[in-house]
Amino acid sequence: KQTAYEEYSQLKLRGQAPKALRWKRLESRYRSHKQCVNDLLGILRKHQVNFSCVNRVELDRQHLADVDLVIAVGGDGTVLSAAHFLDNGTIPLLGINSDPMTNPEEHSVNKKSDERRSHGALCMCTSANMKEGLGSVLHGDAKLALRRRINCVVKSTFSETKLVPALNDLLIANPSPAAVSRFRMGWLKQVGEDTNEDENVDDHAPDGTTLPKPTPYGTITRFGGIPYDVTQSLNVWSSGMWISTATGSTAAMAAAGGKPMDLDSNDLQYLIREHMIEGGTAHMDKEEIDGLNNGWILDNEKMHLRWNSQRGRIFIDGSHLTHNLELGDEIMMDTNAPSLQLFTTDL
Repeated sequence: KQTAYEEYSQLKLRGQAPKALRWKRLESRYRSHKQCVNDLLGILRKHQVNFSCVNRVELDRQHLADVDLVIAVGGDGTVLSAAHFLDNGTIPLLGINSDPMTNPEEHSVNKKSDERRSHGALCMCTSANMKEGLGSVLHGDAKLALRRRINCVVKSTFSETKLVPALNDLLIANPSPAAVSRFRMGWLKQVGEDTNEDENVDDHAPDGTTLPKPTPYGTITRFGGIPYDVTQSLNVWSSGMWISTATGSTAAMAAAGGKPMDLDSNDLQYLIREHMIEGGTAHMDKEEIDGLNNGWILDNEKMHLRWNSQRGRIFIDGSHLTHNLELGDEIMMDTNAPSLQLFTTDL
């Protein structure tokens, strides 16, 4: 990864660095990271492993040709960034936390501790124990888990875009946190599914192709050329929506009030942020409100959103990777993304 010290040093050369920066703290973290990288290279050479070292900002798919393992050195953000290039799920990923928090720092409210250090929830080992951890990986003794990811497709007027799979979560919202995010939320049901095929054919088009039978919803949408009906539609005015995997359920989803999930779960969780429920909530109890705002996308389900604001944005595993939305864009989300092979601890 590129450390904060390196990023701010470049700004300093241009006279743009904030004056409140604590340079000694940043430099200490920078040196810890570089020491971890150098130690890792030494371990790989000792094990006679052929490797190449690539900066996070320079990583490209061409670097993954004939690669058997990707090692992300940094923190959770570095692991997430590397995972976006492993969208086929065929190359395993090992995360090493190069500058972990110590136990006293995790529980301290003393401002002298650096709260910006990574917790390393996605990292199998740290700079302190990576010699043993990497040895177990290279000898086939480490635990390799399959982590479910989010498949997301955005359909605009003239294009259909498949986003990179999200390992933690998606945030779909207006780019301005002060603006309302308006969208219509529903569930996709493939036309002809679970019914007699002839009953769902209404007529034939002039070119001879069959037309789907009108549905109670009245609208047919298509993704990948497949017709779907949108069911259980709900118009939403809110601050946006979180969608998370089991892996991401303890991150932003938990902070927003979501539920923890078993890491082996194949389902996704969604949570509507600051939902302005039509008609108010005076007639609803807490359980009804929670059930409306927070729920599940099961393994065999597809969620559909129709974006009804002028502008929108999808944030993929944080703020670094985004996709812009326009009025009328449609979004399909499900679990049909290749799982990520991630080395994990035994905990």
